[in-house]
Amino acid sequence: MPELFDPYLIKTFKKDKKFLETTKVPIITVSASYKEDLKKSHGFPDSDTIPDVVFSRAHYSMALGVAIQIWGKRIDPKKAWIVDPTNYVSHKNWNSIELTEIVGKTIARWPMLKKIKDLIDTFGRSKLPILKSITPPLLHLTESIHHPILCFHIAAGNILAGQGKKILQVITDPHVRDEFIKYADQKNIKFCVFDEATKIEFLEKAAEHAVKADPNRIIVTGPPIDPRVISTRKKKHPWRNGPINLCLTTGGLGTNKNEMEAILEQILPELRKNNKYKLLVYASTHQDINLLIKKLAKKHKVKISNLNEKTAKLRIIYHPQLVDANELLIKYAFPWSDGFLTKPSGDMAYDAVSSGSFLLTLAEWGEWEERIREVFEQKDIARTAMTNNIIAQLKVLSSTAGKSQSWIEKAMHQAHTIDPLFLNGSKKIAKAIEEF
Repeated sequence: MPELFDPYLIKTFKKDKKFLETTKVPIITVSASYKEDLKKSHGFPDSDTIPDVVFSRAHYSMALGVAIQIWGKRIDPKKAWIVDPTNYVSHKNWNSIELTEIVGKTIARWPMLKKIKDLIDTFGRSKLPILKSITPPLLHLTESIHHPILCFHIAAGNILAGQGKKILQVITDPHVRDEFIKYADQKNIKFCVFDEATKIEFLEKAAEHAVKADPNRIIVTGPPIDPRVISTRKKKHPWRNGPINLCLTTGGLGTNKNEMEAILEQILPELRKNNKYKLLVYASTHQDINLLIKKLAKKHKVKISNLNEKTAKLRIIYHPQLVDANELLIKYAFPWSDGFLTKPSGDMAYDAVSSGSFLLTLAEWGEWEERIREVFEQKDIARTAMTNNIIAQLKVLSSTAGKSQSWIEKAMHQAHTIDPLFLNGSKKIAKAIEEF
């Protein structure tokens, strides 16, 4: 058993291990150290103020989305259970977890450093210190599992596939990294992919590396989305007039902070002057972004209202812990927002569109996000945000000529009538693991 910081985590480790062994669908992801919420879920004392180490909202929210699809109305450990081995990294290895987050956040906030990230992606992630740290707890947690495991992170999937475990690996983006095909010729692993184009890319990449991948073990499911997000589209109608409800968001690493600042400098004066826009800013778990929003709101003399005030001009979603931040996002952002200003990530973009919203996309984090942007641009749901002239862009996109629809209304209509492939991913993944 890993040497853990907190004595209660020893107890949660034993409970998580047992739940994984006895549940019908064991789910593994690598996203964050949500230790306090983990303790709370197992009935132990917890703190709501200790910050999480966060790598990705996506790998958490997508795993949760499929779990909720399987659970139904209430959490049932017998049906499915999610574990992130990051929570159980040993004390001596914890510095590698913190280092990974620090490097990620630094790159996310300084675009010039993205070249470093691109180099990491080019040479693969197999050498990153976090992989060595999560391996011992991951292997211990899963050592007695003999039925299929659902994986939402490439590292966890490959580690377990290499041990001969039956793995259903979810490729969450319309992009296939080389690491995904490492064990693609083995019969103990199957893959869920975004669409037919991703399946073709997978087979091409496998052929390029002389890996014999069986097309029958590559299942097209669409993206995994939380059913609670999809349900919000039922009460949302395409915008036609009145204030436009906008949600400006960052990601798990605090990406696009500079673009967010530029947009806030333009929109906040508009909030004070007129009633054309209402703004909700998702700062995620990032205190620096939360403080930036407050600083700019004070500068432009705009009141920050309580989250429950849906008619307010400015609100902020911030929580130091990922699980809580994600729940606030689902409760307040998706049911309310007409449009999202966000990087075209494999969580926020999917979720926004599935909720019936339009997208104005910030700078991409990688080529997979370029592909996501292209997918939604082709469906006329997304446009690239003019971050240095956002008000002029919003005026154009909300304008009409005669009786014609504005682009915003058309884009929201497109989101409401999107191909069911983009809405049924969680259902199809749940079915795929059941049939494994």
